[in-house]
Amino acid sequence: MSLPYPSAPAQAQSRSVLAIPAFRKLWQAMAFSSFGDWLGLLASTALAQQLAGGDYAKANFAIAGVFIVRLLPAVILGPFAGVIADRFDRRKLMITCDILRFSLYLSIPIVGNYFWLYTATILVEIVTLFWSPAKEASIPNLVPKNKLESANQVSLLATYGTAPIAALVFSILAVFSGVVNSILGNTTPASAADLALYINSISFAFCAYTVWRLKEIPAGPAANVKQLSFTRSLLDGFVFIKGSKVIRGLVFGMLGAFFAAGAVIGLARTFVDELQAGEAAYGVLFGSVFLGLATGISFGPKVFSQFTRRRLFGASLAISGILLVILSLVLNLVLAIFITIILGIFSGVAWVSGFTMLGMEVDDEIRGRTFAFVQSLIRVSLVLVLAISPLVAAAIGEHTYTFRTTTVTYNGAAFTMFFAGLIATTFGVLTYLHMRDRPTVSLWSDIKSALRGELGAMTGQISNGVFISFEGGEGSGKSTQTKLLKEWLEKNGEKVLLTREPGGTPLGDQLREILLDNKTGAISPRAEALMYAADRANHVFAKIKPALDQGEVVITDRYFDSSIAYQGAGRVLLPSEVARISRWATESLTPTLTIIMDLPAEIGLSRLQSTDRLESEPLAFHERVRQEYLSLANTDPERFAVIDASLSIEQIHELIVERVGAIKGLKKNQKTT
Repeated sequence: MSLPYPSAPAQAQSRSVLAIPAFRKLWQAMAFSSFGDWLGLLASTALAQQLAGGDYAKANFAIAGVFIVRLLPAVILGPFAGVIADRFDRRKLMITCDILRFSLYLSIPIVGNYFWLYTATILVEIVTLFWSPAKEASIPNLVPKNKLESANQVSLLATYGTAPIAALVFSILAVFSGVVNSILGNTTPASAADLALYINSISFAFCAYTVWRLKEIPAGPAANVKQLSFTRSLLDGFVFIKGSKVIRGLVFGMLGAFFAAGAVIGLARTFVDELQAGEAAYGVLFGSVFLGLATGISFGPKVFSQFTRRRLFGASLAISGILLVILSLVLNLVLAIFITIILGIFSGVAWVSGFTMLGMEVDDEIRGRTFAFVQSLIRVSLVLVLAISPLVAAAIGEHTYTFRTTTVTYNGAAFTMFFAGLIATTFGVLTYLHMRDRPTVSLWSDIKSALRGELGAMTGQISNGVFISFEGGEGSGKSTQTKLLKEWLEKNGEKVLLTREPGGTPLGDQLREILLDNKTGAISPRAEALMYAADRANHVFAKIKPALDQGEVVITDRYFDSSIAYQGAGRVLLPSEVARISRWATESLTPTLTIIMDLPAEIGLSRLQSTDRLESEPLAFHERVRQEYLSLANTDPERFAVIDASLSIEQIHELIVERVGAIKGLKKNQKTT
């Protein structure tokens, strides 16, 4: 006898994203090439210093030159690279770019002079400008939407988590370069920088080979984009960024974040000297940044899972700026390292939140140029700050302050980092205000709710389909509008599941009879809330979640907001407690859109021909229900749409269609009727 419900455990949905073969192969190639790139950066700066021939000033200018030429191409070519990337087959473009990077890095130690070091570095960065948007735009096509955040986490870990490993390998090469040369039988001894550059070139060859074997990478929008002019493609990307509140907030936030990051990178070595520490301390501080970054990327989304990504992004940026201000005031090395780790953690949280939103909010057709635009702004801000911050620090100079018997000295580096932290904090706060999705609820209120475990129902989990719930008081016309919406969606090519609560399953139908039959009589409010939660848990497991996993549109007549309104406000229980029960029962599965059919309780009840157990409650009960619905809508206006249910059926349907038609994830050919 077959089971009527899916038998797979819910935990199966939490498998690592690396279990997806295509993504795992791409990730392995990315990790190796990122390791090689960090190794190449260390080698390039070391080679620049070697070529200076012992001249200290020349060596510093040469090392700064390496950083600048690595970032400079983005200033000119960044936005154009994304458009070009969208006009070619992404897989073929990535292979070509990796082969070119392999050749260029291989040539640097062979040629061995300043001119070619800078020339090859510039060419590598130009090639990378085309490779990066193609890679970033491909990842959302290799993993399900509900695993995109995990994919971004491990991708960013591959990028930044390999930096300390590369530093360790470079140190080993420096110590044992003589042994390596004798093993390889080199007649002309190669330096540690040369050996590192050879390893770097091999990493890109491996990446090219891996991508060549990955047939799963889609070509992307190349066939369609070729029909557009280059200028039109570029303008489309800018228009999208300008018209998207989320992307504007992301771009603004990234600028602030990397303004601060550039100040830290440009002044870190001088700052360590001000703490009266040496090269070893500089290495520890460098490692601390990436330790914090890797920790934030790995664990941040899980620890802060109850907060929406939009709020988390802006708040994390603001906190990072505040920590940078504190760091600039610290005169103790141990404390500075601790603050740097925490700063890195919040930066990692902001990174993974931002990249996940980019992947989810941007359409595939313009994803490449959008990623390129954001990455270009990041690089441009880094170039400017790397160039300006040392000049500002030098202009400020050294200042000594005496407070009674205590004397402290702050140099230009600390002052510059202080002001960079203030700017980053300002950017973070403005980004938070621009992107926050629940404007009537403060962050502190969210923090308190999260600590009590009450916020999860507002954030929920990602699904492949679109989930729409209808809520409202009695007689508001929900059933009529759910059927009309189902018909409209099906005409536009969607596969739709229409269901209801309580009910929707055999068990639910039995619970519905108990809960609504007048013969049942009085039920304890808590028992009633638990019975609705039991019905909902089975409903999600048996019908809603399987349909969403198949990419269907699910429309339900009532969901957990009904319990918050009826069993919470109506029965005078704590709505937050009822919400917590429903969140646990549904594993925080939250509707994409909740439509509230708003109608004065007196009018709605007058429309009923007969009344069930809940409908028979006093008018005051139903007014409390209505007010709770409106309160819920006020806290989360992006999820809720309040519709005036006193309008005609046709007018209500038009309003609903207009709101539903704006949902991302529905078929592109849908049109309003």
